Amino acid sequence: MRLLLIQPPVEDFYDTDIRLQPIGLCYLKGAIQKFLPDVEVIIRDFHRGLGNKLAGRRTVPIPPELKYLKEYYPVPDKSPFSTFFEYFHFGASYEDIAEEVKSIRPDLVGISSLFSPYYREALKTADAVKQVLDVPVLMGGSHVSACPELMLSHKSVDFIIRGEGEKPLCDFLNEFQTNKRYALVDSLGWKENGELRLNPIGENYPIHELPPPDLSSLKKEHYLFEGKPMRFIITSRSCPHRCSFCSVHTTFGTKYRRNTVENVLSEIKDSYELGYRVFDFEDDNLTFFRPEMKQLCEELIAAFPKKDVQFVAMNGISYISLDSELLHLMKEAGFTNLNLALVSSDKLVRETTKRPHTIEKYLQIVNEGFDLGFQITSYQILGLPMESLDSMIQTLRFNAAQPVLMGASLFYLTPNSPIASGFPERNESDIFLSRLTSMAIPSEHFEREDLYSLFIVTRILNFLKSAPIPKGESVSLEEALGILETSGIRSLTGVRLFRKLIEERVLYASVNSEFVSLDRFRYGIFERVFSGLEIVTTLSGGTIDLQEWNLGHMENAVKSGFDSTSD
Repeated sequence: MRLLLIQPPVEDFYDTDIRLQPIGLCYLKGAIQKFLPDVEVIIRDFHRGLGNKLAGRRTVPIPPELKYLKEYYPVPDKSPFSTFFEYFHFGASYEDIAEEVKSIRPDLVGISSLFSPYYREALKTADAVKQVLDVPVLMGGSHVSACPELMLSHKSVDFIIRGEGEKPLCDFLNEFQTNKRYALVDSLGWKENGELRLNPIGENYPIHELPPPDLSSLKKEHYLFEGKPMRFIITSRSCPHRCSFCSVHTTFGTKYRRNTVENVLSEIKDSYELGYRVFDFEDDNLTFFRPEMKQLCEELIAAFPKKDVQFVAMNGISYISLDSELLHLMKEAGFTNLNLALVSSDKLVRETTKRPHTIEKYLQIVNEGFDLGFQITSYQILGLPMESLDSMIQTLRFNAAQPVLMGASLFYLTPNSPIASGFPERNESDIFLSRLTSMAIPSEHFEREDLYSLFIVTRILNFLKSAPIPKGESVSLEEALGILETSGIRSLTGVRLFRKLIEERVLYASVNSEFVSLDRFRYGIFERVFSGLEIVTTLSGGTIDLQEWNLGHMENAVKSGFDSTSD
């Protein structure tokens, strides 16, 4: 029997291709080869390419549901403050996918549907398969777990699996090849006489009994980080926290499980021998069990004395579970980046979203991590439905004073997350809009223009943070702009646009050496953020003193008759 597992293409204004290595499909292949060695498993990542070629991107029409964004993303801005413009198809075409599937001639096709906004691409892939082969199609992934009826009801989908997939898929393959008693397969959904049937979600194999993911179908050169082959590592499943905006428990359940240090170390060593040099830990909570993480770091330090490996955790690390010893061990082992989810500096917002984190702990980790030489990115969620505009501005100001790159994550409603229960029932278009770029959910506390403006203000702050001011030194805003003027053409453009923003109270985009006004940007949002800033701390540790500039700016505004709180 031949099983083809497919990662579909995606369509959006931007792509995070480095984050989409199909590690879940590789885990499925590893499990099948262990428990059902007679089944041939082939993986095709059509998001990355076709055969030996990277697929790249091509422009496609903006879907009707997103047409309103043309007012916010009107021109191809080349400035440091740019957002988005064109809508792209990232990956192989559906025609090429159909031809590749036809040439492989599988007995069964499995398609991954991980992210809710891209569920249509998964279904179009299923349609493409059915156009060339009369073969059953099975679908799984996080989105399938969140919206099982939506996916199973599609005409080209015959089966789905909810939750973790290794054991259900192996059990399904047994029945598929023999008696077809699908009612006996936990976590399976199927159609019977036109009716949708959903079996209860069952237990997976114990995590320490799972074989390592089999990446043999993937091309190493398709997954590079800073020019070096990279692969995902997963040491645990689920998360012990209960953040209301997260849907991790829909797929992985509420029981947090960690693999053994021995298994993880062996997996990394074997991958090193295959040529991988960067390892991205994709756990939802990598460091929750600190003793085991410290042991893993100690083992990595001993295993790679040449320091020719790099470790990152792009999915983020929960700062509440870090401490000084672990930070030192991670740095010595080869970790280079810390991605931290601050979410909000507002205590009430953290409590409302059930974030078990404190500002005191955050500041400790940021300061110690910076002193150790980590590159730190801190993420704020803009647009949480219970948060006020003042609260979001407070967090922006707070993080502006820290030596971190500021990541602005615009809130989108993930289907079946705890916070979704407070919203009306979501239709297919709502699910399609569950993406950062859509700015889809204004509230009584803020409008879409506010979120758009805060998103751009975050980029303006990051631009200032890029000024190479040595640690311990402080300069004025004018001095910082002078430094940035000499840092390249794009940086010079940023300085010019910043000055025009101050002088004219209008934000411009840079298009073919011309400036085009961005009418949806609210100057009042910029004013409110910057009027409360005393310093901006750069990524190099220096500071930009804004107190004198703010005082002069306010005096000029009064003389000019401007109300500094207006839009």
